[in-house]
Amino acid sequence: MRKGIIFFVFNFLSIFLYSQVRSSYPDSLFSTYYHQKLSLFKETPKQTSEVIFLGNSITEGGQWTALFNDLHVLNRGISGDITAGVINRLNEIYTRKPSKVFLLIGINDLARGISTDSVVKNILFICQLLHSKSPATQIFVQSLLPVNDYFGKFKSHTNKGQEIIQVNKALKDIAYNNHYEYLDIYSHFIDSQGKLKVEFTNDGLHLLAPAYLRWKELIF
Repeated sequence: MRKGIIFFVFNFLSIFLYSQVRSSYPDSLFSTYYHQKLSLFKETPKQTSEVIFLGNSITEGGQWTALFNDLHVLNRGISGDITAGVINRLNEIYTRKPSKVFLLIGINDLARGISTDSVVKNILFICQLLHSKSPATQIFVQSLLPVNDYFGKFKSHTNKGQEIIQVNKALKDIAYNNHYEYLDIYSHFIDSQGKLKVEFTNDGLHLLAPAYLRWKELIF
């Protein structure tokens, strides 16, 4: 019985400590590519009324400035990024005092085995920190996008269909009290089997031009 109690306490403390959200992380946690992109972001002159698309490679792949024909629309996607990476570089975002931020992050966390609860917790922390540092900024949390295992690529990502649904449901349910508006892109990108439409991708994870054009329409 005593061993069981000790194990329970140790296990609880491990989960508790692991689940704590940090506002900064060691540089070594992130790739050289991450630091290259961040160094460039920091040197970009600030403008008024900026609209920022923030996320990983799916965001990075969108030519947002050209799609919206607006130089005030900025791309802050970094390939391979995770929620901790966004938290770590969030000061570059909130110091710009953007008018809007469109956030899409989390699939790489799930691919690394991070729990859905931790993904949601980190996204909420991002929103709370953004709101506290730049309260006039409108925050839009976009649903995680569907995936498709048809192509046999990115298997650690494309087997996370159920986890994606869980994260999206949580983000939708708690949006009202957490300083953001939830944008459902997911339901517009799925086929009859609940997978990412094959006309939108050629690897089951990343997007082709028709997907970005549809995404733009949904934001409008």
